[in-house]
Amino acid sequence: MRLANKIALITGAGSGLGRESALLFAAEGAAIAAADLNIDSAKETASDVIAAGGKAIALRVDVSDENEVRAMVDATIAQLGVPDVLYNNAGTIGKSGFLSSMETEVFDRVIAVNLRGVFLGMKHALPHMARRGGGAVINQASAAGLVGIRGSAAYCASKAGVISLTKVAALEYARYKIRVNCICPGLIDTPMAQELRMGELDPRSEDTMKRISPFARMGTPEEIARTALFLASDDSTYATGAVFVIDGGWTAS
Repeated sequence: MRLANKIALITGAGSGLGRESALLFAAEGAAIAAADLNIDSAKETASDVIAAGGKAIALRVDVSDENEVRAMVDATIAQLGVPDVLYNNAGTIGKSGFLSSMETEVFDRVIAVNLRGVFLGMKHALPHMARRGGGAVINQASAAGLVGIRGSAAYCASKAGVISLTKVAALEYARYKIRVNCICPGLIDTPMAQELRMGELDPRSEDTMKRISPFARMGTPEEIARTALFLASDDSTYATGAVFVIDGGWTAS
């Protein structure tokens, strides 16, 4: 198994990409700290891991709150050990709107969750991982961090920030044998995507699918989870500071 005897801390693990990754990582041998703002969803993920014969704990966290992120890391260490893998997956889209009509509070919340949350996760986990002797950090960015989407200033800015933050952390922590990479998914078939109205993107529109991908379909959570598994495992020992674009060809044109 590719993650045998490893510990993975995953935020946003209660649904979508985080849940799929938690289940896949567990199937590959990792003990899972499933963290989510919705504790009931986190408990469901942890229960499914345990039912399949794995080891998991559920934690509630608002990743924008430093005290809660610190407590999440401390609880993971106390109950499982220092994480070998940190997957900063939690995120939010926020309400769509052009710049001049976007509420400042909406902009601030998206930045707080998507960018500040990644920063806080690394801030509080990296020192432990460095003292332990290494590990892998995976940050969830987005193809929206590489292109502009009308009506999605906050989301695009937050994900572009995650990409830059990933590169800085990779340079700073390579000396501690910690690899830091990010994934830029395209439009993925998750519960969040089914409710999406992100500016000009409507995943229920056939025209949108044709414009977004030459495959004319959304990606699956498993396709992103398998990329995360590669980055979490020893298969990616020479990858750091890299942007893994898994977007079905969206940014190719």
